[in-house]
Amino acid sequence: MRYSKYFLPTLREVPTEAEVVSHQLMLRSGMIRRVAAGIYELLPLGVRVIRKVEAIVREEMDRAGAMEILMPTVLPAELWQETGRWDFYGKELLRLKDRNGREFCLGPTHEEVVTDLVRREVRSYRQLPFNLYQIQTKFRDEIRPRFGLMRGREFTMKDAYSFDADRAGAEKSYRAMHEAYTAIFRRCGLKFRAVEADSGKIGGNLSHEFMVLADTGEDRVVSCLECEYAANLEMAALAPPPKGAPSGGIPRKEGEKESSEGGRYPIEVKTPGMRTVEEVTKFLGVSARRLVKTIVFNGDRGPVAVLVRGDHEVNPAKVRRLAEDDTLEIADPDIVERVTGAPVGFAGPVGLAIPVFADHAVAGMSHFVTGGNAADIHLTEVDLVDFEVEAFGDLREAAPGDPCPKCGGKLDFLRGIEVGHIFYLGTKYSGSMKAHFLDEAGAEKPIEMGCYGIGVGRTAAAAIEQNHDDKGIIWPLPIAPFQVILLSLDPGKKDVHSVAEKIYRDLTSAGIEVLFDDREERPGVKFNDADLIGIPLRITVGERGLKEKMVEFRERATGCESKVPVERAAEAVKEFLGKME
Repeated sequence: MRYSKYFLPTLREVPTEAEVVSHQLMLRSGMIRRVAAGIYELLPLGVRVIRKVEAIVREEMDRAGAMEILMPTVLPAELWQETGRWDFYGKELLRLKDRNGREFCLGPTHEEVVTDLVRREVRSYRQLPFNLYQIQTKFRDEIRPRFGLMRGREFTMKDAYSFDADRAGAEKSYRAMHEAYTAIFRRCGLKFRAVEADSGKIGGNLSHEFMVLADTGEDRVVSCLECEYAANLEMAALAPPPKGAPSGGIPRKEGEKESSEGGRYPIEVKTPGMRTVEEVTKFLGVSARRLVKTIVFNGDRGPVAVLVRGDHEVNPAKVRRLAEDDTLEIADPDIVERVTGAPVGFAGPVGLAIPVFADHAVAGMSHFVTGGNAADIHLTEVDLVDFEVEAFGDLREAAPGDPCPKCGGKLDFLRGIEVGHIFYLGTKYSGSMKAHFLDEAGAEKPIEMGCYGIGVGRTAAAAIEQNHDDKGIIWPLPIAPFQVILLSLDPGKKDVHSVAEKIYRDLTSAGIEVLFDDREERPGVKFNDADLIGIPLRITVGERGLKEKMVEFRERATGCESKVPVERAAEAVKEFLGKME
């Protein structure tokens, strides 16, 4: 491809709309342009990268036995209403009506549609198992679309759905997809981790996210320093403290109400304007480990209170799992005040008339501080006998240095970007939509399902976040838009032009993807554009080098330069690419 004929509008300045590196560099390198908030056009360079990612995805999905289909983007409301997600999915679901007033949505995901397809076609266990996948446009009406292709409203996703006769078969399909995803991201040339994850709005009870590791990643990955355990922050498990661990005090016996000074337990203390852990502990002269925070959550089944130690942070996903209520969210201030009788910052478990759930760490505490359920009031010398706990569980976020739940080693935090997510769904959708089959005994059973997604554009963006420098992108070879960029520094000079043209023809004939910069531009402009675009190998043909019958090779990733005889240029490129594959 000749640069002079290629639509490649690069930018010198960083666009003001771009916040993260991948967004900046995709705009500057001429890969994308914005149409509306969260909606982007893919330009020729961007299309080449996306097609490379798609090709790898297709090859590995086909190798794993999945079959490609293509489902519509406009989906009827009644399918979503069958599963209850028409209302549950919220405002991210872009709803519309046709000319007859029938309701539809732009598909953010396709569980309902594919389940409807299968329930109309599958009757017997003999038709199972199988896996269907598509690479399709999705739309999620994000409240704050940002970061270019990293978090757009319209995006391209590969989504697959497995169908099995039983749990054992479904788990086998799940493992096959786990292996396929590992192969996909490895082939894309990315450093990544597969981490245990929460299923979120998709549903199910077994889930892994595939995280591309990058310092700029939004997500925190909890990883053990001594074993292979990894999880996202929502799922990072923490074991309860060992029995006999120091509690920090001697708890009062049940029914013991009076202190040694003749006062009553717990002790009410005025804390004017002291709402935060830092303010309260400083005012009372205690450590954060001696304070118990009370966080009120609210959901469809009503409010609950959650207790965590003052130096810990509550994990909402864990709260939902323990309370078995997927609708729970941290309550608004007016709900907190209605439930506790106090403004935010003064809630406590003593006297609360709602279910109370407590983190494992609270179970070992005594003589602690809580809110007093009244403005400017806290309680000290509180013990577990002063209130009822519905259940204890792992309810807090992991922190660096916490023990690994698998080997006991120390946990550390990495930054990652989610590019893939796999779920075991079980019968969540087949049950509600009556996607049944007859087993060998003639009994009707719901099909066991799994679903598996990869953000195609997001994978390309994550690759940039992981591979860039202050000059531009550094593409991994498997997903680079071109393998080689060939610069002719003096295209107006006959000898330079003829050598560059010959190398271009030789490389093209050998099936090597070449972007030939034949523009009438200054060398500095060509060098800067080559670094910005990030093609793995740069070949420079210039008058100075030709005096020695040499051309210059430069590796984008390492900056290593070497001189190669003109007659060996094509052969040397093949050798270089062979080493990188």
